[in-house]
Amino acid sequence: MIRLDLHPEVRARNVQRCRERGIVLPTFAQMRDPSLIPSSVRERLTKVGLWDVDPANLFRITWRNEPVQSGGTFGGVNWIELPPQLTGVCARIVALVGHWFPTGAHKVGATYGCLAPALVSGNFDSQRQKAVWPSTGNYCRGGAYNSALLGCDSIAVLPEGMSRERFEWLKRIAGEVIATPGTESNVKEIFDACKAISAERGDDIVIFNQFNELGNYLWHYSVTGPALEEVIKSVTADGGHVAGYTAATGSGGTLAAGDYLKQCHPTSVIVASEALECPTLLRNGFGEHRIEGIGDKHIPWIHNLRNTDVITAIHDQDTIDLMRLFNEPAGHDYLRSVGVPDETVSQLDKIGISGIGNLLSAIKTARYFELGSDDVLVTVFTDSMQLYRSRVDDLVARDGELSPIDAARIHAGAIGHQGIDNVAELGYYDRLRVHNLKYYTWIEQQGLTSEELNAQWYDRDYWARVQHQVGEIDAMIEEFNAEIAG
Repeated sequence: MIRLDLHPEVRARNVQRCRERGIVLPTFAQMRDPSLIPSSVRERLTKVGLWDVDPANLFRITWRNEPVQSGGTFGGVNWIELPPQLTGVCARIVALVGHWFPTGAHKVGATYGCLAPALVSGNFDSQRQKAVWPSTGNYCRGGAYNSALLGCDSIAVLPEGMSRERFEWLKRIAGEVIATPGTESNVKEIFDACKAISAERGDDIVIFNQFNELGNYLWHYSVTGPALEEVIKSVTADGGHVAGYTAATGSGGTLAAGDYLKQCHPTSVIVASEALECPTLLRNGFGEHRIEGIGDKHIPWIHNLRNTDVITAIHDQDTIDLMRLFNEPAGHDYLRSVGVPDETVSQLDKIGISGIGNLLSAIKTARYFELGSDDVLVTVFTDSMQLYRSRVDDLVARDGELSPIDAARIHAGAIGHQGIDNVAELGYYDRLRVHNLKYYTWIEQQGLTSEELNAQWYDRDYWARVQHQVGEIDAMIEEFNAEIAG
């Protein structure tokens, strides 16, 4: 479970730090429903930019931000529906848009879900300890940002091969940036760096590892799940069937929203996606790939395999090709010529590379289950091209701009020919096989216990107990805020 044991002296220092900096912490309930946010905070936000390092932006950790760069408050959930002229399938595919979070990615929410419980319980000392954020990109950005809002020191750990935009921004926000060998698939190297930091600095640091921090799971279950359900109610108001939810495995956090949806729609399926070049879930495989933001070569501790119904593997070249189609003039012209509405074309830059992977996973799922126009698939666009523009620029510099023929080829190949290959529908023992892979990373390498590993599988209340911690955490946040004000 999420650690909530109290350390009064540390907690008192955290209260003092927040009082000095004028910080109030949002509850999970407020992140789900910003109408609960005090009017004084709303008024303050009208003068604050979306990415400003201002503690008021803690209250913008929600899917319901007004879609403006500065001065916005709150509205409905930000989402996009991709029309069949683009997807090539009859099923309705809708996605939450992470672009309108501070830092431009939803991972800022996952980091808050890990940091807030430690702050209000005293399991992290904001005055005397540094927060370490190991990540393949967006999570360490979100962690560094939240640390900056709280005025505490941070260390961002990420692979050296990630996009320039990530490093340039982190150098301004994080107290320290550590680049580890490799790229997206090199998660173990990140863990090794954290072990080295821990051995060197001991109690001076706290490592918030997104891959095993249940606060990551809880934030997506409690905040992303209800946001998806609000969108579902909107698009099915006149009828329709919720067929499923697709998300990259990544840290396992975003998949937790599927647990919430399955409770609302028991017949829906949860689809976990990965890169075909590194098919760890699909084939116990390994490799390198270019779908930035998803990580792999292991099974995250917080991935609830009992609830995973399908695995899809996406070719990374398809995501790179579509990144160009969605962000170059010839691609836009071609898409308009085949009937994709201007409204959709104008929003394609809100889909980052891993979001394109999630879209392709939804298309595969629609074809595999032969879904029709009454079926709805939901997914998440975790970030936008704001964080990957250099990738397009590099490809244009190397290969030249897309031609009309290139655009038609990409649409036909990456979407039109996206088939039902590299899809696995999981039975009981298939799920157990993947679940058991956690042993090698988390028990042998990271020192967690086989007893808890077995509890995740055999104790049917394990995940429900995590989910129910949200009420206790919110009560602790409210008490913490009362002491700040007092």
